Amino acid sequence: MLVARRHHTSPRRMLMSLSAVARRHGLVCTVNDINKARTTSGVEPGASLPAQPTATNAVQLEHGECLLKVSRLVKRYPSVTAVDGVSFRVAAGSCFGLLGPNGAGKTTAIEIMEGILRPTSGEVLYRGGPLGRRFREEAGILFQKTALQDFLTVRQTIALFRGLYAHGIDTDEVIRLCALEKLARRDNRKLSGGQTQRLLLAVALVNDPSILFLDEPTTGLDPQARRNFWDLVNSIKAQRKTIILTTHYMDEAELLCDEIAIMDRGVIIAQGAPRALLRQHFAEVLLELPRHEVPAHAHALPLKMLTAADRVEITTDDLDGTLRMLMDAHVPLTFLRIRPPNLEDLFLMLTGRELRT
Repeated sequence: MLVARRHHTSPRRMLMSLSAVARRHGLVCTVNDINKARTTSGVEPGASLPAQPTATNAVQLEHGECLLKVSRLVKRYPSVTAVDGVSFRVAAGSCFGLLGPNGAGKTTAIEIMEGILRPTSGEVLYRGGPLGRRFREEAGILFQKTALQDFLTVRQTIALFRGLYAHGIDTDEVIRLCALEKLARRDNRKLSGGQTQRLLLAVALVNDPSILFLDEPTTGLDPQARRNFWDLVNSIKAQRKTIILTTHYMDEAELLCDEIAIMDRGVIIAQGAPRALLRQHFAEVLLELPRHEVPAHAHALPLKMLTAADRVEITTDDLDGTLRMLMDAHVPLTFLRIRPPNLEDLFLMLTGRELRT
């Protein structure tokens, strides 16, 4: 619950700030709290907040122009540097993926971009200026963890957050966008994991954001729920909204992202369009063998070979020649798998370790 001390903050100003505070901390306040604040401030319960003034010199960006710029971002803690000199630009209307294993610095970086954490050094610019009121009005955030108000239905939860903004999408429209029609009257405590993520996405969309942050949105979901969520994100992309996605699922990034940056130990180790990165670092095909099937002497062969936890991967542009070499070395090929390389292979090649370790 959010509490405002009236002798420090005027009721109207307190009401205006509820949205930013609630979103920043992943909290919500009760309907009674909001209506009490509305009554005190002269705003009728159930009415939308009055429009706030916006900058008169604001420039609308065209699709593809830089919307968010991150420059030399550093975040240090006493025992670790979580983010170490990260820089990139996010184009308006694109989906930008920040990828890497747990502990890579993804969430720290995105929380700085969201205005939740202060960087040790560096800066984040939105529409060419520091993060400020306009950014808070135009940003939508799906946190890794969000506390929702108990004893509310899906519709009531969405309406609660929608009432915190002067402008946004109608509650019924948000419910439709996130495929929540059949769940609108269900208590939000009785939702499955995938249904909860769809509700949290709806909450992030109520203000019709220009930029949407999705912090590992499908972690813990079953495969079907993940694919359903991807469909929703693709429908949001079709509206030319800018999306910043953190994930450690490489198939998710390949499907959704126009550009990615792979982080490891606080730094970016590769950046670009997914397919361009694969073409840059890999030959045409990848051969995969169970690790226990590859004898020790085969590792001395003149092949581009990587060893993972349970498999050996060989990249080559000469498939016939590579197969002949393996057979001459008496390497069993019964369980050989030939496939194109993917982003997980790229991560393994760049870091020498498994993505999810």
